[in-house]
Amino acid sequence: MKSGALLRLSGLSLLWGSVFLWIKISGYGFSPVEMVFVRLVLGAAVLMAIGLSRGQRPPRDRRLLGHMAVAALLGNAVPWLLFAQGEVTGSSNVAGIISGTGPVWTLGAAVLLGSEKRLGAARILGMAVGLLGVVLVAAPWSPGTHVSTSSVICFVLGAVSFGSSFAYVGRFLAGRGIPVFMLAGGQLTIAAVLTLFAVPFIGLEPVEWRTDSVIALIILGVVCTGFAVLLNTVIITKDGPAAAATVIYLMTVVSVVLGAAFLGESLGWSVLLGTAAVLVAIALLRRKPVDKPAQQAVATPAGATPAGAPAPAKGLTAGAQ
Repeated sequence: MKSGALLRLSGLSLLWGSVFLWIKISGYGFSPVEMVFVRLVLGAAVLMAIGLSRGQRPPRDRRLLGHMAVAALLGNAVPWLLFAQGEVTGSSNVAGIISGTGPVWTLGAAVLLGSEKRLGAARILGMAVGLLGVVLVAAPWSPGTHVSTSSVICFVLGAVSFGSSFAYVGRFLAGRGIPVFMLAGGQLTIAAVLTLFAVPFIGLEPVEWRTDSVIALIILGVVCTGFAVLLNTVIITKDGPAAAATVIYLMTVVSVVLGAAFLGESLGWSVLLGTAAVLVAIALLRRKPVDKPAQQAVATPAGATPAGAPAPAKGLTAGAQ
């Protein structure tokens, strides 16, 4: 891998892996819904500004806007609120590990939506291993565990929602001619509006103007939400989707390391095994099933591919949306 590609992948992994650290610190001064609203506004402002400067225009078709609203709920408003709420009592490294199970839920949602027809043994095993990773991280058998039951529920539901959003976007929004920054920025804008309606009911609390929380929230919104999407787009364009998909491996590890280094979070055996299980699950979920031989060739010329030889099946690659 070229040094430029390695730097880009490392940078994006650091940005997205640090999200859970910034959420934790932002939570010292802001309620979860206040935090998410500001994050959405800042991220949307960055992406819309970039898109408009490139001559991109938001879609006006009501049907597309409706699908974008659903994607905004599934991919932004709901999961971000759940992760922020979960980190009130849970650790940032556990949030990052459980977030890494997103490809499990992406694949499951793709099957339900009909965009994925076959799973294959490897990916079924990957889904099972991913769920095992969640159990190991939660460690329900351990008294005085490092996470609360409510935080794990929030993290899992957030990962389910976020993972499902990729399948939904792939099914209803991908390939519809929406410019990338208008799709991402418009989705964040819609999510911000939806979250704004929820603020007076579930999160309007006195803000504690702590310097660390304010700085963390600015970084979370502008850098980790806004500019990270730009960097991801550059990676996909220059290095390819396969390279971009490796970020999910790295960001899981980054979230664990940052939580331990800066917040003193536990790195017990169950957390480490759970992290390993999630990484193995991601690798298995990226393996596409192969088609069974349709028929046995009667004769095959030397050096030719046998008739009916297995070929990669087309479809969704979990984690590489």
